[in-house]
Amino acid sequence: MRVHVVSDVHGRADALARAGEGADALICLGDLILFIDYDDHSQGIFPALFGAERAAAFIGLRTAGRFEEARAMSAELWAGLGGDPREHIERMVRHQYAEIFAAMPTPAYMTYGNVDIPRFWPDFVREGHHVLDGEVAEIGGLRVGFVGGGLRTRYRTPYELDDEEYAAKVEALGEVDVLCCHIPPAVPELLYDVVARRFERGSEATLEAIRRTQPRYALFGHVHQPLAARTRIGRTECVNVGHFRARGTRSRWSGDRRTRAPPAHTRRAAQCAPSSDASTVSPWLIAPPPASRSRPTGRASSR
Repeated sequence: MRVHVVSDVHGRADALARAGEGADALICLGDLILFIDYDDHSQGIFPALFGAERAAAFIGLRTAGRFEEARAMSAELWAGLGGDPREHIERMVRHQYAEIFAAMPTPAYMTYGNVDIPRFWPDFVREGHHVLDGEVAEIGGLRVGFVGGGLRTRYRTPYELDDEEYAAKVEALGEVDVLCCHIPPAVPELLYDVVARRFERGSEATLEAIRRTQPRYALFGHVHQPLAARTRIGRTECVNVGHFRARGTRSRWSGDRRTRAPPAHTRRAAQCAPSSDASTVSPWLIAPPPASRSRPTGRASSR
């Protein structure tokens, strides 16, 4: 079975429609909407409402760490727009979600990113879309656990959670073969964005679960230009599947000689190591786990 994995779509409905080509299923690790694009200031909800010039000024304040000034600027702009800001945001978010979910291949297994707004998703998911958060799905005979959202930060994105709430979702999964989260485990080289020149928040709970249960793979996104796109924790291969918005293309993944090969029974399960042109869509060949390691499986929720 071949599964493609994407994350951080951020409005790329055009490329998302092709992300499932040649795959039996798609996994999407969230951040579907685009509020503002730090590279192209004309793209996203903010510039659509206030213009690219004001978006550039807002980005400048945030990248300089002047968050109170950025919030004051934002408040002034919203006040000048008239009406309830939430109504304007909801209209734009719903428009983006309508395009994204219309393009989302089926079957697809999805969880939320930190910029997503979960309460809107039930209005747009289609038959064959499975939304999971703190839940386990059986995919190709493997237990695949999903944990959505991010942790509290100064950026105050829509789906940020307290550490305890996030940890409870990780704990609810139990042992899995593949752990799928939006944010990485709390490993410094996985968290540092070399372009933004800052550390993003990672999950200590995820890191502890990986150390304790040793899933075959831990897949995530969130950090768009990571210092390290992959690392190994014990036998677990940890892989940042890439910033889909930036590239929106698919390339083949193969064994990576820089990393020690996993045990033979792990190689039977998947080939999830990126080639030198590591892509934003990762083909993942799934075989059933060895009989000696089989465990009861959960089911995906479908909405």
